[in-house]
Amino acid sequence: MDPATVQATALAGSVAAYEMSFWHLFLRADVVVKIVMISLVVCSFWTWTIIFEKVLRIRRIEKRTSQFEESFWSGGSLDALFDGVGTRPADPMSAVFAAAMGEWRRALARGRVRDEAGKQTLKERTERIMSITVVREMERLERYMIFLASVGSTAPFIGLFGTVWGIMNSFQSIAVSKNTSLAVVAPGIAEALFATALGLVAAIPAVVAYNKISSDLMRYAQRLESFAGEFGAVLSRQLDEKA
Repeated sequence: MDPATVQATALAGSVAAYEMSFWHLFLRADVVVKIVMISLVVCSFWTWTIIFEKVLRIRRIEKRTSQFEESFWSGGSLDALFDGVGTRPADPMSAVFAAAMGEWRRALARGRVRDEAGKQTLKERTERIMSITVVREMERLERYMIFLASVGSTAPFIGLFGTVWGIMNSFQSIAVSKNTSLAVVAPGIAEALFATALGLVAAIPAVVAYNKISSDLMRYAQRLESFAGEFGAVLSRQLDEKA
């Protein structure tokens, strides 16, 4: 048999015998590359946890908000609705409503709306309280969103760092063994590229989820602001009727 054929057959056999599963690629990787891989796996796991939590929470809040809007616009008593909402609103819109109604009741109980100045002060104070509540509720909904943005923007570069480090080690192995055969080069390059793959696996879902969830939260924030404006107009009309 031709010596070149024998050498190629032996090389192919050595490469095939080299275990190329993900687990073995991780075990044979350099310490730095292992740290990169573990960090990316943890980031990916935490990313999916945040995604599922945000998606389920937004769906639940939108459902409760729709139920509250039906009750609000049904024409019933605002005082009865406020008593039903209680001190623990089930959704951000209920929280905005409860904050404004609480201030409204306190002002009426203390008799601070007997003149035009008192009415104007109550209107401004109520609008300010609703604005503050909207901001506070949206901050709660947007919690951990910065983590998704950070993973989406940095994970590919972290994976690339692991790849570069792994390829440097492969070149060092080539220099030490003075052998450029595929059996020497392929395993190290595979380990290095595995880090980049993990970086993409962590980054792609984070970017997609961040864009989708941010869009949903932006629409919901506009919904809250619209409700605050409409509710402020309702309270203003009631003040004028009381006058």
